[in-house]
Amino acid sequence: MYAKFMVKLATLKSDAGASMVEYALLVVLIAIVAITAVTLAGKEVSSTFSEIGSALK
Repeated sequence: MYAKFMVKLATLKSDAGASMVEYALLVVLIAIVAITAVTLAGKEVSSTFSEIGSALK
């Protein structure tokens, strides 16, 4: 029983955990870039719409 458990544990210690961490880091990096881009573009778009609104009055 112990030997089966150790074999099962050894198969779990594969590169799958490392790959998961790498994918998680990529997702976090992409999220940071996306949030930054939306924040910067949002300010630009907001000021452009404000200018257009002021010009229409």
